[in-house]
Amino acid sequence: MNPFFPLAALLLPLLLGGCGRAAPHAPPEDIRPVRAEQVGIGVARQGTRYAGEIRARYETDLAFRVGGRVDSRKVEVGSAVRAGQVIATLDPQDYVLAARAARAQLVAAEAEARLAQQDLRRFTELRAQNFISEAELDRRRTTAEAAAARARQLRADAARQDNQQAYTRLTAPHAGVVTAISFEAGQVVAAGQPVAKLAREGEREVRIDVPENALDALRAAHDLKVRVWSAPDRVYAGRLRELSPAADAASRTYSARVSLLDPDAAVKLGMTATVEADSAGAAALSVAQSALFRVDGQPQVWVVDPRTGKVAARSVRIGEMSGERAAIVSGLTAGDWVVTAGVHKLAPGQQVRLVGPVRP
Repeated sequence: MNPFFPLAALLLPLLLGGCGRAAPHAPPEDIRPVRAEQVGIGVARQGTRYAGEIRARYETDLAFRVGGRVDSRKVEVGSAVRAGQVIATLDPQDYVLAARAARAQLVAAEAEARLAQQDLRRFTELRAQNFISEAELDRRRTTAEAAAARARQLRADAARQDNQQAYTRLTAPHAGVVTAISFEAGQVVAAGQPVAKLAREGEREVRIDVPENALDALRAAHDLKVRVWSAPDRVYAGRLRELSPAADAASRTYSARVSLLDPDAAVKLGMTATVEADSAGAAALSVAQSALFRVDGQPQVWVVDPRTGKVAARSVRIGEMSGERAAIVSGLTAGDWVVTAGVHKLAPGQQVRLVGPVRP
């Protein structure tokens, strides 16, 4: 017997089995779905918000023109008043007495003036008959003129005392709403001391404080929107009316006034409001902030090759962040496709499939 026959008999089934088995297939390539956007040149919108308070455009500090003890207070904070309505009164007793004294002096001075005028007429007749000298007539004429001047002086003083008495009544110079009161009945106040504040009916505006690094942006704002906290769904158009030229000594901010162009009944004095200032920036490339990732502290994005569908990391230099967008200073060109979702699951050269590409 051939000694190789048993070995061949054992190997034959193995060889036949190997010939009947198919060769293994290569694993399918991993194609990852991603979202991407095409980079374009746009104008970035920059927005800033300022908190403020609804004020009247015209606010008047009210004060007595004379000093004294407050006799009564006729209004409260929030009271609507009409022009000429009495807001408060002072004790008028001293001013009544002063007015009476001035009128009594006036009566006496007018009597002396009449007597001097009668004497002047008599001495004029005597001079015509040459019974008195010209010098004596001049003295009588001077006396009459002095008496008349004294009467005019006391007449003016009496009118001034009448005015002083009238000034014990503080009245509203125009219709409006009392927004502040800083006195009580029985309090002694000085002449010119502010005791109340009156907001005139009509225009409404928002007072805000602006930091010095935002002055130019506020002046250049193309669109000012005002929202009141009590009605956040309502938006009112605004216009910058006034910007203080000097900073506040304590806060180092600049006071500004934004007029409401079309306020309605929902806008009330003292309400808290928000002013939104939108301004257009320079035209620049921008991408969604979700497209950015960092490698060794350097910002990068995944750029998709539209021919092969593969991604490559590219370093970029970013500029100002605005909302959910980031300005691109360098590293990209208009028309590039960058991945905006799934950036942390990719590798260089990986095949991707765009899902819902969007344009910024």
